[in-house]
Amino acid sequence: MTQKRSLATPISLVVAVVCAAWALYATQHTPRAGATASSGAGMRSVGPAYVTLAPVRSESISQKLEALGNARANESVDVSSKISNVVTSIRFRDGERVRRGQVLVQLDDAQARADVAEADAALTESQAQFNRSRELLNTQALSKSQYDQLEATLKANRARLAAANARLEDTVIRAPFSGFVGLRRVSVGSLISPGSVITTLDDTSVIKLDFSVPENFLATLREGLAVRASAPAYPGRNFAGTVASIDSRVDVNTRSVTVRALLSNEDGVLKPGMFLNVTLANDDRQALVIPEQALTPEAERQYVFVVDGGKAERREVRIGSRRPGFVEIVAGLNPGENVVIEGTQKVRDGGAVQVAEAEIPTTADEAHEASASSRSSVRQ
Repeated sequence: MTQKRSLATPISLVVAVVCAAWALYATQHTPRAGATASSGAGMRSVGPAYVTLAPVRSESISQKLEALGNARANESVDVSSKISNVVTSIRFRDGERVRRGQVLVQLDDAQARADVAEADAALTESQAQFNRSRELLNTQALSKSQYDQLEATLKANRARLAAANARLEDTVIRAPFSGFVGLRRVSVGSLISPGSVITTLDDTSVIKLDFSVPENFLATLREGLAVRASAPAYPGRNFAGTVASIDSRVDVNTRSVTVRALLSNEDGVLKPGMFLNVTLANDDRQALVIPEQALTPEAERQYVFVVDGGKAERREVRIGSRRPGFVEIVAGLNPGENVVIEGTQKVRDGGAVQVAEAEIPTTADEAHEASASSRSSVRQ
């Protein structure tokens, strides 16, 4: 009896283990009703991806370059004297407009006038002697060598008179061109020397605007390009001009070239030395553009999805310049093709798509609004 009980105990344990294993297996491999329903719903949801399209358009675009420039006068000079002398009269007021040839400063001319009078008297005497010598030469009362000597003396006296008149003219300092004088830096009675600055003179009817452009833009730079400038001193006002010249050298340190534009300044509001913001529009051309939200970047490459016949094709493109909301396509697309601008995350190459009814942006502002709306829906 004891032996039968000892055999029943191990058998009971084996049966219990087998039953527990079977229960565990049945629990893990029996499909649940909820899971089955969910799987069925998922299978029913597979279908075309809903997308919004935008056409590839050909537009006239221009590349804009922004730079910082310095204003220079059309003509500018420091008014100074060529000789050492004393100022006897000042005939201009600070900041006034003067005409070309107008007398600005009068220097002491007493010595110069005396030199002119002396040279004139010597010329008069030598002219009279030369006139008498011609009559004597005809009668052979005067030798040819004496006649030549008198003629040389006459020419020398003429040169001395011209030199004396030049020194007299140097005592009068005139405006070399029309413009505005600056502040006066001398007074009556001042002894000035050659090179001493008396005042400045600027012709500001036209302003020369110098600015630097990277050498990458050299191929598109040319004379006559439109330039628009603005000054912090006059907010909201733009000054129009054109490119007048391009420097013949590229700076080896900055790798840029200096460009000079001319701005009309008839009202004189722009002053030499002012700081200006410059916008240069160049490379006006026809180009293909698409909304920039159509791009799907991958590493250093750019892709778009082109839809044709209800199928999406993933295509690599090469982009050019950008402007708000749009990007230029250099290669990879043709005019009239449609690209996906919304729903790109659900589209697969070669997959079926369903075009959603949505307004396609046609301007930069509409593209910004569409992009903002898309981002808002994603966040929700």
